[in-house]
Amino acid sequence: MLLMIDVGNTEISMGLVDHDEVVNKFRIISKIQRTSDEYGICLNTFLESSHLTPADIENVVVSSVVPKIMYSLNASIIKYLGKQPLVIGPGVKTGIQIQTENPREVGADQIVDVAEAYYTYHCACIVIDFGTATTFDYVSKDGIFGYAVIAPGIGIMANALTSQTAKLPEIEIKKPASILGRNTIQCMQSGVVYGYIGLTEYIVKTMKKELHDETCKVIATGGLGRVIASETPIIDVYDPDIAYKGMNIIYHKNLEKGLWSQPE
Repeated sequence: MLLMIDVGNTEISMGLVDHDEVVNKFRIISKIQRTSDEYGICLNTFLESSHLTPADIENVVVSSVVPKIMYSLNASIIKYLGKQPLVIGPGVKTGIQIQTENPREVGADQIVDVAEAYYTYHCACIVIDFGTATTFDYVSKDGIFGYAVIAPGIGIMANALTSQTAKLPEIEIKKPASILGRNTIQCMQSGVVYGYIGLTEYIVKTMKKELHDETCKVIATGGLGRVIASETPIIDVYDPDIAYKGMNIIYHKNLEKGLWSQPE
């Protein structure tokens, strides 16, 4: 059993992978500062709820875009699970050629997403990750990651309406029955959801046009991705577990090449 930990700006998502299948998931807020012991309690709670013990965990893989929590998180994994995690970053073999102007600026979350897409579908792909920010990452049929688009996330858009206005309330992010709102909440939901559908479709269409690649597969992921993916034909697949699967692929690539092994 492998434990995959995806550290995002809003949440830390944990997934258990058994024989390449995601068998259970667990989420906690990442914006809260925690000690290594607090993270240890979270890890043990997840394992207990999955009817597992630390001895059942073969190895741990971490993808993180929040550097400030990594010391405590790494320490908790070592202390409570007895494992030195494989942390996705420079020096880790991914099988993806990163050809941006500054490869070190590419987030670990982007790398694991395109790795899973490329090695699962074996074709050019655009991966849309609907997270705190929404990323549109392109990987070519040759496994080259050279282009991306980053937009404010759906939650940021909705929060901006509330925080920057005097009377607009907080809303649930869901598609109303009609774009023609008849009350404040419906009007806001229409603007956020229908607006984001339009943003998504325009960015993907423009990427395909400039890349001269109209046939590339479009995969969506992320918590709010389901809301958009079900409303536009421009998205081919919605996969909420793409990060865990990508980390699993990268983990096995590094084992096969002898580039990483669990210290004794």
